[in-house]
Amino acid sequence: MKLIHCIDTQAARLSQAGLFFGHGTTNAFDEAMWLALWRLGLPLDALEAHEERELSQAELAAIVALIDERIATRKPAAYLTGEAWLQGVPFTIDERAIVPRSFIAELIADASIDPWLHPNSRRVLDLCTGNGSLAVLAAMAWPDVEVDALDIDINALAVAKLNVERHDLALRIRLLQGDGLAAAINQDAGPYDLILCNPPYVNSNSMAALPAEYRAEPELALAGGSDGMDFIRELLRAAPAALTDDGVLVLEIGNEREHFEAAFPTLETVWLETSSGADQVLLLTKESLQ
Repeated sequence: MKLIHCIDTQAARLSQAGLFFGHGTTNAFDEAMWLALWRLGLPLDALEAHEERELSQAELAAIVALIDERIATRKPAAYLTGEAWLQGVPFTIDERAIVPRSFIAELIADASIDPWLHPNSRRVLDLCTGNGSLAVLAAMAWPDVEVDALDIDINALAVAKLNVERHDLALRIRLLQGDGLAAAINQDAGPYDLILCNPPYVNSNSMAALPAEYRAEPELALAGGSDGMDFIRELLRAAPAALTDDGVLVLEIGNEREHFEAAFPTLETVWLETSSGADQVLLLTKESLQ
């Protein structure tokens, strides 16, 4: 069987199994392609060059077995491959941390945040760093900054350490463990010119309805309380003391804009445009937070 026919066949199986796609792909074909190319040891952008390749029986069996595992476990494909990509950058990932997918990564890559930064900005915090992907992307985008990457979960920080080392950024990224922004302040870290935060923000009703793929991820990194704003309330209270005078907070809230605006009705908020629209990520200045 040719590779392209194998991918088509396995994509049909993924569709029929009723899986959820949202951890690196958005449809069954792309997911099948990702898993097949990974299993063959081929670059994930190499389908066109290899689609007519005749698969051996062993190769076909290996791909089918991986698709079987995806269907049986309902785990995100990234957990099966041990790798996820964000803005073209590869990251090590396993079940100790959520799969990296933050829209903040887009804003770092396309320089949307840059106009808000002071020319002498030097200190960045990636709060709720998870596997460290935003910290790594920030260090890559702004070569003159030093980055603190903080998370409450020591297991997630172990994954972040792998990615900091993978991208040779140990001299510029410091990993910190603690609960929220107060933990950074208590460790004499800051003030910061920029705080990036993709926190737990999923409201309790949405948590109860999450597909199995999301339930495979650490609940600590997802659940935000009844309205999704539990962590964010504490963050906004603590943020002014952790920011420089020209500092800004870039905060991802997913599909919780309605709850955010209900919780903070008078807050002067700048909504940033991403590929998912202008209601996923917001920016707050120190002045607006005060």
